[in-house]
Amino acid sequence: MANKQRVLMICLGNICRSPIAEAVFDDYINKNNLNDKWQVDSAALIGYHTGKSPDSRAMKTLRDKGISNYSHRARPITKDDFNKYDWIFGMDEDNISELNRLKPSGSKAKVELLGSYDPEGEKIIRDPYYDDNSAGFVKAYEQCVRSVESFLQKH
Repeated sequence: MANKQRVLMICLGNICRSPIAEAVFDDYINKNNLNDKWQVDSAALIGYHTGKSPDSRAMKTLRDKGISNYSHRARPITKDDFNKYDWIFGMDEDNISELNRLKPSGSKAKVELLGSYDPEGEKIIRDPYYDDNSAGFVKAYEQCVRSVESFLQKH
């Protein structure tokens, strides 16, 4: 549908936080019959992991939380994404700085921190990639759930 609102989730490599955020957003719109109004995808700021599946800890976290039908291949953000999407959400301040640097002038996407919608006020969704366990992935998931629900309830 042409009138769908489009959201793009962004993190550094598109294998940890942004796929979790995408899966959470997609799960929410499916469960709340909002598929005719919203579309979501995710991408990376760097192309290092292009074509790879999300980190196994991200996938395990999603499965453990009841999201078992998610699949994604990492891809880098493109200049076209800034006009294709209505919102582009970064996970931390570095993501936002880079997105604002890449954003072509006059493009329509609104660049924001996903965590700016967190009702608990945790604005930064920290990158858990270098963690030794899954705790950071679970925390990122929980932050994404709160932020996505709050965002969708406001829009």
